[in-house]
Amino acid sequence: MNEIQFRPDGRLRHLLTLEGLSGDAIHALLERAQAMVPDARGGTGLRSRLAGRTACTLFFEASTRTRGSFQLAAQRLGMDVINVDVSTSSAKKGETDLDTLRTLEAMGVDAFVVRHGRSGAVDALAAGVEPGTVLVNGGDGTRAHPTQGLLDMLSLRQAKGPDFSRLTVLVVGDVRHSRVARSDIHALRALGAGAIRVCGPAALLPDADEALMRQVERFDRLDEAVEGVDAVFMLRLQRERMEDGLVPSAQAYFADYGLDARRLARARPDAVVLHPGPMNRGVEIAAEVADGPQSLVLRQVANGVAVRMAVLEALLA
Repeated sequence: MNEIQFRPDGRLRHLLTLEGLSGDAIHALLERAQAMVPDARGGTGLRSRLAGRTACTLFFEASTRTRGSFQLAAQRLGMDVINVDVSTSSAKKGETDLDTLRTLEAMGVDAFVVRHGRSGAVDALAAGVEPGTVLVNGGDGTRAHPTQGLLDMLSLRQAKGPDFSRLTVLVVGDVRHSRVARSDIHALRALGAGAIRVCGPAALLPDADEALMRQVERFDRLDEAVEGVDAVFMLRLQRERMEDGLVPSAQAYFADYGLDARRLARARPDAVVLHPGPMNRGVEIAAEVADGPQSLVLRQVANGVAVRMAVLEALLA
């Protein structure tokens, strides 16, 4: 359990990881997010919830979906928002990450959403802030992306109901380097998913002795892995992995691990498909699946605003 993210009374102070979070705690956040879905899509109904508070997106890596949806989430709750691109900040002059954050904190920022390329970097920042300041991990290294995990669970819950124990879920692709995969698997475990499968090239799966892999069933062939599943979580193939020689080519990867209509037909007829984006069409997922009736991809994007509203309110209210 990550001790930094809890208050002495057991409530969340920061959201750094889903690892160690109970199923009840995750369900409570999902219920809160579901109630906020209508307001997440527009309107002013919740603009007084966090009026007068300030949020900062402090991103050491590029982002479209996470940064944009956090900005909208904060605005829907009435917060002031500033966005800091570290590539153009004083960090380029030698300022440490913590000094950058503390400088903004001194200006009156209440909540920071931090994305960082180094695993554990957001925890280190959370350990150094003032008692009233909260941090949300917007993705750190290969370790965690908790709000992506939550929005994925909300999308799956909307499609399949709150009882995860009857679900067989498959995660496909570059699990080794994916913070999304880790957060999804931790959430699925906490919510009591009936079975969790992972599938991908051996070079892109974690070592068998990693704790994460002891919680799942491993498959080498996608045709076998997808058989009878209720949900398929596709992961982005990071093209730099091909440059490293971990994958021979985009075409070869799609032939072995791409999800097309033929493979999806092996899943349950009402199976759903999720992808955190950005998608590489024709590499990990065919357009016919990405845009098809079983795809929840755009629902995931929409749910991101509601989930991030729920997290900000839970931490600050």
